[in-house]
Amino acid sequence: MGLALVLLTMMLNPAAALAGPIGAVEIGDSDITVRFDDLVAGASAFLLAGPDRIALDIAGAQPGRALGGAGIVRAVRQGQQDAGTARVVLDLAEPAIVSNARFAADGRSLTFRLRPVSASEFERAARGPRTLLQPPAEFRAKPPEKRYSVTVPIGKPRPALPLPAIEGPGNNRLPLVVIDAGHGGHDPGAISPHSGKREKDITLALARAIRDDLIASGRVRVALTRADDRYLVLEERYGIARRLKADLFISIHADAAENQQASGASVYTLSEVASDREAARLAARENKANIINGVDLGAHSSDVSSILLDLTQRETMNVASDFARLLQREAANDVKFRSTAHRFASFVVLKAPDTPSILFETGFISNKDDAEFLASLAGQKKVARGVRDAVQIHFARQIAALGR
Repeated sequence: MGLALVLLTMMLNPAAALAGPIGAVEIGDSDITVRFDDLVAGASAFLLAGPDRIALDIAGAQPGRALGGAGIVRAVRQGQQDAGTARVVLDLAEPAIVSNARFAADGRSLTFRLRPVSASEFERAARGPRTLLQPPAEFRAKPPEKRYSVTVPIGKPRPALPLPAIEGPGNNRLPLVVIDAGHGGHDPGAISPHSGKREKDITLALARAIRDDLIASGRVRVALTRADDRYLVLEERYGIARRLKADLFISIHADAAENQQASGASVYTLSEVASDREAARLAARENKANIINGVDLGAHSSDVSSILLDLTQRETMNVASDFARLLQREAANDVKFRSTAHRFASFVVLKAPDTPSILFETGFISNKDDAEFLASLAGQKKVARGVRDAVQIHFARQIAALGR
């Protein structure tokens, strides 16, 4: 049966069948060499800030094993970006950029140098385009020819959801914040083992409290993706923010863990590489909210799957990261945060390319104290106050920047 599965994979995806593994990643003080067991089609490199990383996408390759770091490189991780592309991620101990990148004459290795730079220079470079690299033409793996075709009836597109009401001042020039209460309808989210409280109910109560505080400030307009107990697929949630041309999207959640001692809030922003295993686990769990009885209701398009590293989204992701840090600072007096509160993961709900978006894990519903805090009116008001203060400062900074 295992052999049959391998053969089926090769038939349906010839690119995967022809991709060769990465043989080694050799790390010197500042020089990096990536060796291949077979010819590859090409590579591209780009930077990711906060935490600082360098990512290499190698077309026509498969990942090898992860390695420890040395010198500027703290650790090396490898993964499969898509069927025919391996991704190598270098976690940096200090900001550095790629220089003198080149393939060997036989196309079997890629060498580059890491040049240390300031944090501000690294952030500027992270907003720039990828660096594209090609092996010599005579030693370049050629993409396989098309060997099959598949026709799938996709049916009629679903009609767009009615847009929610925008509440607050009637001035269309004021910023618009969309608050998304996680889960809902048949999807309860996490459930407290102590009280039976459901995540979907707590997130809705928090979203309403945040809405009320923001409206009372008179400085922003607000819309809720859901104002009642209804189910939305993940794409519909950020789709509402995009259709409303929102200036900020905040998705509210409450985490859960097997360890009931785990507690504290976290703020997640989008990254194609998770900041840690826990972030990857949480994103995988939340992204499954679209799947019912094995059917993916989200119907991801190629736009969504490739949207993550669009150049148009780089600035949006940086703005979201700035707001995440601001939210932690402003809410810290009222809300307990985890020691590493700002985290990164590939949440579908954060993938709007033109709307700064965060996912606010307000605490652990699996923790007795956190669950009681989030279910109480006093706790909800404290969370709302922290979000309100962060939102006001966030847009005040943007206005000040425009006035310079």
